[in-house]
Amino acid sequence: MIWIEMNMHVELTNLEKAYIIKNMYPLYLYDLSGHYGLQEGHRPNKHGIYEESSAYRTLQDQYDVQNVWWEKPGRLYPFLIMAEDRPAGFALVATPPHCSPGVDFFMHEFFLLQPYRGMGIAEQAAATIFAMFKGNWEIFTNLGEKNKVGQHFWRKTVANYTQGLYEEEVAVTADADGLKLIFRFSNHRLD
Repeated sequence: MIWIEMNMHVELTNLEKAYIIKNMYPLYLYDLSGHYGLQEGHRPNKHGIYEESSAYRTLQDQYDVQNVWWEKPGRLYPFLIMAEDRPAGFALVATPPHCSPGVDFFMHEFFLLQPYRGMGIAEQAAATIFAMFKGNWEIFTNLGEKNKVGQHFWRKTVANYTQGLYEEEVAVTADADGLKLIFRFSNHRLD
């Protein structure tokens, strides 16, 4: 792993910067498809868009669906991860009623572009976001064999952030997308 000192920051976006996350979102879905193979819902529809419904014919159609992240301030938090003043990724954080009972904050989506991986940026960004919101957190990732890197990333990141005070479980999630590796922790007392 190469560690490069890079100026990183996380910023909550508004509608004015929503397009940046929307531009990266198809890359995120493409990246996820590698973890799932030809599983339904993780391959392009008949129009070449990574969405289940063939109603999405263009990236603009897909962009419009994502507007919900900017329509519910105080409930949904769309963060842009910046490195050296360039977009490096994004994180989408949800709060009730958009997460499991007993969970205050759910890392709904988390993505870092390929050129910025392996430099510690993703872990730093996740820890920065965790520290912004005190409460009960939940994160899950695909349990598949092709997602060993993602599983390792979350296990290491959550363990480092919580100093090992977290729970890990394998279960089927509400999205019925197969087995997930689920991480839960509370950062009420973490500094």
